[in-house]
Parts: sequence; C-alpha cells; structure tokens
Amino acid sequence: MVKIGNIELGEFPLLLAPMEDVSDPPFRAVCKDNGADLMYTEFISAEGLIRDAAKSLQKLDIFPYERPIGIQIFGDKVDVMREAARIADEAGPELVDINYGCPVKNVACKGAGAGLLKDLEKMQKITEEIVKICKKPVTVKTRLGWDDSTINIMEAAQRLQDVGVQALTIHGRTRAQMYKGSANWELIAKVKEMPSINMPIFGNGDIDSPEKALEYRNRYGVDGIMIGRAAIGYPWIFNEIKHFFATGEHLPAPDMAARVAVCRKHLTRSVEWKGDVLGILEMRRHYSNYFKNVPDFKPYRTRLVQSENAAEILATLDEIADTFADVQWPA
Repeated sequence: MVKIGNIELGEFPLLLAPMEDVSDPPFRAVCKDNGADLMYTEFISAEGLIRDAAKSLQKLDIFPYERPIGIQIFGDKVDVMREAARIADEAGPELVDINYGCPVKNVACKGAGAGLLKDLEKMQKITEEIVKICKKPVTVKTRLGWDDSTINIMEAAQRLQDVGVQALTIHGRTRAQMYKGSANWELIAKVKEMPSINMPIFGNGDIDSPEKALEYRNRYGVDGIMIGRAAIGYPWIFNEIKHFFATGEHLPAPDMAARVAVCRKHLTRSVEWKGDVLGILEMRRHYSNYFKNVPDFKPYRTRLVQSENAAEILATLDEIADTFADVQWPA
C-alpha cells in the first residue's frame, strides 16, 4: 500500500499531472470517473495567492468528487511561498505540492519552477519553511536537473526528504529538454534505489499506453506513475492501465457514445464552474483530442470550436454521436 502521510493510494497509484490550463475541476472530474487515484490542481502562483488574485484563488476550488487531491504552488521567494502554502493548506486539500519542475521561460528563468534546480540550497529552504507551516503532507514535483551537465536529482531528492517532503514525483527530463526527446526513467529509478530514500517516488514522462505503464512499473520499480498529456481528451487511460495490470488484456476502446458522454460532462462542468463565456472558450482545446482519428470530422470540429452557445454545442455533440456511431477504434 502506497501512502502519503495517512493518505492510502493503493498498491500502485496512477496520478493525474498538474497541467496549466488543463487540470481544472471539470477535467479532473472526468479523470476521477475513469480511475485517477490522486490528482493535483493546476499550478498556482504564490504571488497571486497572497495578492488575492482572482484567477489564482479560483484554482483553490476543490469538490468532494476529486479527493484525494493536492494543491500545487510555485514561486521563488521564501516568505511568499510560505504564506501561499499556508493559504493552500487552509483551503482543505489532502496535501500541498510544490512545483520545482515547470520549464517555461516566464517561470523557470525567473527562478521558480525548474529554475530552483539551479539553487538547491534555496529549494531546500523554501521546502523546509513550507513543511513547517503546513498541517497537511507536503510533496514535490521536479525534473532531473537544469540541463544534461547539471543533473542533480539525487541530491535534490535527499535534501527534500531531509526537510520533511513525503513524496516526490520526477519528470524524467531536464529543464533544457522541455518536453522534447525521451524521458530518462533510469535516473528516476536511481533515486528510488537510493538506500536513504524511503518516501514514495512517482515517475512521470512518456507514459501513453497500458503496455508502457506495465513495462516501466516492472523495469524501474517506482511506487506509482503520473500521467499528463496522454490523459488530455482520453481520461480512460487510467482504467485501461489498471485493467491491463490486473488481466494482461485491453479494455475495449471507448466507442463514440462513450466519448460524447464524457465530452458532454466535461463541457457541462466547465460552463457550471467558469460561466458560459470562459467555460465554452476553454473547452475548445479538448475537442480534437476527444475525437482524434474520426474520419471527415473537420466540419463538426469547426462547429464545436466556433459556437458560443452551450446548448448548440451539446446538440452538435448529439449529432456527432448519431453520425459517427459506427466508428471503431483499435483497443
């Protein structure tokens, strides 16, 4: 049984990655329905939280169906991160997560996210202060290092555990790689194999099929896997992996009726949470993924992304379910 503090996550948990502009409550709802064991909010600016910025505060929203869930924060100042962690902790998640892995320029190059891999002493100090102030377990998500010449994940893992971090997720790329190339799971495994490391180690990067999940679980010995991009438009991946682990067989691929039903729920929750305008606008990035590889779909996709009326979009989805009812996907 994998545990973070007193949170029991099963024998080999599957985690939903915190993805900016993706891992919001509507998306988390459909992932939870389809087998995600632990989820995280989108990453939240520490500066935004302490300034009461509306966008940052909204990201603290947690719903009962999502639990267990972690709130993830990022920043580069010790006092600001401490106060933001207090706010996050009081919002009622099961845990508070620190982002030391975001590679984007306006985060990492300002000393936050993966930028803190260049200053492990500061990373350790921020983490220590957050652990002290939080009543909930503190976890971290990070990368292997800044670039290939500064791989320091083993030292970072030890420092983080020493100040009280209770689980670590490692994306198997450096900041310089961004999302290119292949994730290096051998270095993730080296952290897991360190005799002094006893916190759960979760691997992240390139998991996009049940076969790969099983292979990486067996080869690298991690305590669980975090899935990000592969879940966008395909939340079924969590249950498909679990079924493959248990039986060695594939679940049937979701048919068109199932895809439309999940897309409808995603859209409905998006509108309920964000309002008509933003809820409809921010769903547009998901349609291509829900209906990937559907032949002659372009006219329907155009209608979905151009419509500004939820009822109209729902009607289009019903039409899609009827028109493409016979489309089959390989298992």
